[in-house]
Amino acid sequence: MKQQEAELLIIAARLLAYPDEKTIPSVNSLINHSVISAEQKNKLDKAISRLEDIPLLDLEKLYVHTFDLKAKTGLYLSAYEFGDSPKRGAALIKLQKIINQAGYERADGELADYIPMLYELVAVMDETDETIRLWKRLGNVTQIILEQLPEDNPYHQLIGLLMEDVFQAPTKTEIKKMEQNREEADLDELPYPIMYN
Repeated sequence: MKQQEAELLIIAARLLAYPDEKTIPSVNSLINHSVISAEQKNKLDKAISRLEDIPLLDLEKLYVHTFDLKAKTGLYLSAYEFGDSPKRGAALIKLQKIINQAGYERADGELADYIPMLYELVAVMDETDETIRLWKRLGNVTQIILEQLPEDNPYHQLIGLLMEDVFQAPTKTEIKKMEQNREEADLDELPYPIMYN
């Protein structure tokens, strides 16, 4: 992975974490010390200015509404890949093993498949087959998030930048395969009443 791509992933990871008053200043500092191109800096500046124009409380609400309350734009990798399948637990265990082997620590209170954390992990890990597979999986899910976000959402431009400059768009076959692995929770009524005495 090129250094520019790695730096874009780290910057995006910081912007996709839950916002606070330190987020924008720390990201601007990262950008100022990065080797990303002038064109990429310009794109990032536009994306950040949209977020910066929103008062912090409103940005927090937007973040929760965008990423926490909607499964289609959530920030958990295995939720896209497996949904409510029992395979999701095994995938989380594998991701935790990858994180541990890389000497990386999981973000407090987050599952091992938290996408912003995985962006940073892929950015700093040595390039191995495992890293390349994880990078590809993240690209597939990032494309899905981009397609689900309305264009007027301030995070849309940031996710779009990742798809333009870091990840390759997944093929229809890859998306279809991922959709086949995903299971939805069975919330239908049972065919018989449950009675408790």
